[in-house]
Amino acid sequence: MGLTLDLSRINFPDDFYSTMEPQLQKAFASMASLEKGGIANPDENRMVGHYWLRNPALAPTSEIRKDIEETIQNIKGFAAQIHGGKLQGAAGTFKNLLLIGIGGSALGPQFVANALSHPIADKLAIFLFDNTDSDGMDNSLSQVRGELGRTLCIVVSKSGGTKETRNGMLEAERAFRNVGFDFGRHAVAVTSHGSELDKYAEQNHWLKRFPMWDWVGGRTSGVSAVGVLPAALQGFDVDSLLAGARAG
Repeated sequence: MGLTLDLSRINFPDDFYSTMEPQLQKAFASMASLEKGGIANPDENRMVGHYWLRNPALAPTSEIRKDIEETIQNIKGFAAQIHGGKLQGAAGTFKNLLLIGIGGSALGPQFVANALSHPIADKLAIFLFDNTDSDGMDNSLSQVRGELGRTLCIVVSKSGGTKETRNGMLEAERAFRNVGFDFGRHAVAVTSHGSELDKYAEQNHWLKRFPMWDWVGGRTSGVSAVGVLPAALQGFDVDSLLAGARAG
């Protein structure tokens, strides 16, 4: 990269590198174990592998790699169906995207949208329920109120039981019901397999369910379905987005 770091003015003792060597080797070994699927969250017996999302070839098992790659393909296929009008809302082709989540389930997609959105070029305009502020929800709904029949909703909760997200989902569901629309025809879930949200989406015949794995933390979920799905629906080049993440 053509960069250098000058440490000459830092008062390291002469034996600094030899003293730090054992600790550095321990850190390198821990990172190697982490990247190979070692349990990094002993309280919950979980791996930490969000970096596999950027480069599935690094995944410790072929099953995990396959899950990641298939999810990306499914996202792109679903977005193509939405953009091509094969899947439509109650009032026609989808025009708006309402993302319902909190914390990492909303901040990543919001960041990408703010960075890449272009009102003229975007396939779908994005709106968010990202907290429990009723005025904020009302404000988002007011912007799509006359177009709910052309609004797609993504409900994001890794655990599937996040109360704030569920409250937002119920508010959106009620808004659709009040104008006579079936919410399930406009809804997509991103959640863990078998979660409360996953079961609810299945029971109510939502359009689609995408997985969120226990080895991905909310704050590092930007290149999982949490972030890639809304990006694809907005019309962003997700292949380039993932390639950039992989190169970084």
